[in-house]
Amino acid sequence: MKSRVKHIAEKAFKGSLYNKVVLPKHYGVAVAQNLKYKFPARGLKVIGVTGTNGKTSTCFLIHKMLVSSGYKAGLMSTVAYGVGDDLEPQIHHMTSQPIGLLFDRLEKMKKAGMDILVLEVTSHALAQFRTMGIPIDIAVMTNLTHEHLDYHGSFEAYRNAKVKLFKQANRSRFGKRLGIVNADDENSVYFANAVKNVIRYSLNPSNDPGVVWPRDLKLSPKGSTYRTKILFANQRTKTESSNEFLDLKISCNLPGSFNVANSLAVVCVGVAMGLSTSDIEKGIAALESVEGRMTGVDEGQKFDVIVDFAHTPDSFEKLFKDLRPVVKGRLISLFGSAGRRDTAKRAEQGKIAGKYSDIVVVTEEDDRDVDGNKIMEQIASGAAISGKTKDKDLFLILDRTKAIEFALKSAKAGDTVVLLGKGHEKTIERAVGSGGKKDPEHPWEEHAWNEIETTRKILKSL
Repeated sequence: MKSRVKHIAEKAFKGSLYNKVVLPKHYGVAVAQNLKYKFPARGLKVIGVTGTNGKTSTCFLIHKMLVSSGYKAGLMSTVAYGVGDDLEPQIHHMTSQPIGLLFDRLEKMKKAGMDILVLEVTSHALAQFRTMGIPIDIAVMTNLTHEHLDYHGSFEAYRNAKVKLFKQANRSRFGKRLGIVNADDENSVYFANAVKNVIRYSLNPSNDPGVVWPRDLKLSPKGSTYRTKILFANQRTKTESSNEFLDLKISCNLPGSFNVANSLAVVCVGVAMGLSTSDIEKGIAALESVEGRMTGVDEGQKFDVIVDFAHTPDSFEKLFKDLRPVVKGRLISLFGSAGRRDTAKRAEQGKIAGKYSDIVVVTEEDDRDVDGNKIMEQIASGAAISGKTKDKDLFLILDRTKAIEFALKSAKAGDTVVLLGKGHEKTIERAVGSGGKKDPEHPWEEHAWNEIETTRKILKSL
């Protein structure tokens, strides 16, 4: 056993100075916490979901489907955690909690009767061994795009960190050793190759009977409906040529083609879990919304307001591409880009928003100890490439509350205002001296923040 641990450690830490100095600390903490909590995840079934975008919505859909099917399912995600319908909001500014907090919550959730866990997993968590000791029964990959290169250093390192979840699933002795991958993503092959069994899904029609894709797809601002067929995985082996399909009629209340893809992944999970056609259909339809994910805010105004967590170029492209054709009037977008994070994406965000939006409002988004004006200028440079002009159809307003107020006051009947980047989050991070609660671990301060409630308050005052 000791030699095995030594081998894993040596393999994990071989390479950069960072790996040799910092990663051993994370590894040591992970080992210590597993020993302290006596390997609390042992014997538990865990469905792990990773990817750049769509993780939270996919987790919520899987969790709702399992709960609706009679499981005492737990959820740990960016937005909330808990067992069954008893969910608590996630306050911490991260998706995957520190391993000690994760295990503490896991222990309490098991005492509450949890029999299966849906876990949202980030590249940071995987790189820092925060999922050590957690048996992954099914690993799900939503997509992989430009993100967190400030931490990982390269796209390849970022991808390799994500792939670790699938390798973890493949090592699970009593699990399904199953990976569910988005076949539309060119990186899906890396994930598929890391695990013994694979189910693929796609938004595009396929002649491959092993690929799950939507038929008779109908999109609307309120969601989507489609049919899909999937080989009944529980009765299929590699040597069988079975043509036994399940035929499902799916209704998803989360709008956007990206949520069609997310729901297809959930269908795959449902079949892998042995759920009935009815359980899968009813479970996906049962989720009405996810806080801060394409959330409509209606206070009787004559224009539409949507709050979403989108904060990457890929999520911008998908959101605007789906939204633009259904917007009746002008499209007004508001967003920022976080400090201490990937700087290369800022101009690209501005460029994409400028291409699709009639008016772009640039503001703060967890600027931390970085000059917010500099961040806004970087975003604005991209919007200018798409033809936007400052103080005409491009506005830079650092204070996010004032920026939202400006965007809402600019809207006319029939317009749509989209507020991006903060979504469900309950804090906003600003430089020291801005009057918030000091963060003992970082040189910035946390302020209470609620994008949806702030928007409601402003709308009521108009």
